[in-house]
Amino acid sequence: MKLVVQVKLLPTSEQASALTATLRACNEAASDVARMARDIDCYRNYDLRRHAYHGIRTDYRLGAQAAQHVIKKVADAYTTLHANITAGNYGKPGSQRRRRVEATPVRFRWDAAQPYDARMLSWQSDSRTVSIWTIDGRCKGVAYTGSPEQLKAVAELPVGESDLVHRDGTWFLCATVEVAEADPVDPQGFLGVDLGVVNIATDSDGRVYAGEKLSRYRRRQLRLRARLQAKGTKSARRLLARRKRKEARHATDTNHVISKSIVAEAARTSRGVAVEQLTGIRQRVRLRKPQRAAVHSWAFAQLGSFLTYKARRAGVALVQVDPAYTSQTCAQCGHRDKRNRPDQATFICRSCGVVAHADRNAAVNIAQRGVDGWGAVNRPHAAPRCTQQRG
Repeated sequence: MKLVVQVKLLPTSEQASALTATLRACNEAASDVARMARDIDCYRNYDLRRHAYHGIRTDYRLGAQAAQHVIKKVADAYTTLHANITAGNYGKPGSQRRRRVEATPVRFRWDAAQPYDARMLSWQSDSRTVSIWTIDGRCKGVAYTGSPEQLKAVAELPVGESDLVHRDGTWFLCATVEVAEADPVDPQGFLGVDLGVVNIATDSDGRVYAGEKLSRYRRRQLRLRARLQAKGTKSARRLLARRKRKEARHATDTNHVISKSIVAEAARTSRGVAVEQLTGIRQRVRLRKPQRAAVHSWAFAQLGSFLTYKARRAGVALVQVDPAYTSQTCAQCGHRDKRNRPDQATFICRSCGVVAHADRNAAVNIAQRGVDGWGAVNRPHAAPRCTQQRG
C-alpha cells in the first residue's frame, strides 16, 4: 500500500530562489493549459498533450517530464471539477454559482504543489539531501529533515512520485512510499464504530471517544480568531498568521489517536472494524443554524481514511455499512422507532424496554451489519450465522 511521507527542505537562498521560479513557471503554465482546455473543450490528458506540450516547454522553459506533469495536473483538476459538478456540490443545474463555475477555467496559485518523479528528483539518504530539477538547472545538495520515522521511511522504503510544496514560507517534499501490508486475518466478529459530533466515535464495546474537548478547543479558537481579526493591528495579523492551521493539526492528531486505538483493539481481539458509510452527509442532513459549524468542521472523512489505512497495515478487515436507522433500532430485539431516542445520549426501546447509551446501541447495530455484510461477500454460500455477541 502507498503512504505519503512529508519531509522539510532546508534550501539555501539561491536554491530557494530557483525553487520559487520553478513553482511559479509550472503553475503559470498550468493556468494557461487550463484556459486552452476550456477554449477547445479538451480535458483528457493525452489529447491535451498534443495541443499544449510543445508550447509550454518553449514558453516556460519546462523540461519534458515537468511539462507532462503540468498537463496531467490540469486534466486531474478538471476531472475533480466535473465530478463535483455532477455530484451537485456547486448547486443545481442553472444556478448562478454552478453557471459561474462551469464558465470559469481552472486557475492555479503560483505556489500550488508540483509533482516530481524519479527522473526529476533523486534522494541521497546518507547525506540527507536531494537533487531536484528546476528551470535554472539541477539543484544538488538540497538538505532535508524530518522525524526519525519520516527519515527512515524515505531511506528504506521504495519512493515513488513526490510533490514539491511551498507553505507558509517553508518548503516540503511529500513523498509517496510503498509500505508492506500485513496478511489479512479472517475476522471473528466485528467491532462496530458509530461516528458523531458530540462523541467523535463510540465502539460496540462501549468505549466512548468524547468530542466535547475538541469542540471546546474549536470554539475557543473561533473566538480568538474573531478578536484578532476585529483588532486588525500588525501584531494581531502576525499572531493570526502564526496560528494558521493550528486547529486543523490538532484535529488531525486527535483522529490519528482515535483510529489507532480502534484498530489496535480490533487486532487484539481478532475482529474486523465496521464503520458507517457517511458519504454525502452534508448534502443529506437538514441542520439548524447553530449546528452547521459543528457538522461542517467535523473531519469524519479524515477519521474514516485513517481507519482504512491503519486497518490495512494491521491486516484488520474493514467494512463500511449503511447507517440508516442504526440509531433508532434496538440492538436487542430489532424494534425500530423514532421514539426510541428520547434525547441525544439515551436509547429506550419501546418494545422490549432495554435502556442503553444511544451511541453504543448504534455501534452494536453497525457491528452486526458488518458481520452480515462480510459474510455476504466473503462467504456467499455459507449458512448464515452470527459471530457478534449482542448486548
